[in-house]
Amino acid sequence: MISTIKSLLGIGPKTNFAELVQQGALILDVRTKGEYASGHIDGSVNIPVEQLANNLNKLKDKKRVIITCCASGMRSASAKGILTANGFSTVHNGGAWQSLSRKLV
Repeated sequence: MISTIKSLLGIGPKTNFAELVQQGALILDVRTKGEYASGHIDGSVNIPVEQLANNLNKLKDKKRVIITCCASGMRSASAKGILTANGFSTVHNGGAWQSLSRKLV
């Protein structure tokens, strides 16, 4: 159970997010449209977490690596769970978008 919780929260072995993005990973920002408009990672896709389940068709390739992010890491953890439950094979919780953006440099 502890490993599941750690996995959902993105705690565990370090993930090289910059390398994943270089290899074609999609950054999925699950904050509200307003939050996204106030600042985001260039090239990221915005689908608010509360709308994610109804917009999975916008994420066409279930085999593409996806990195979720939000303001603090809580909504991105929820988004990771939604994606994984719907057959997306490789999803990482990137946590807070500002922190994630620093890891991409």
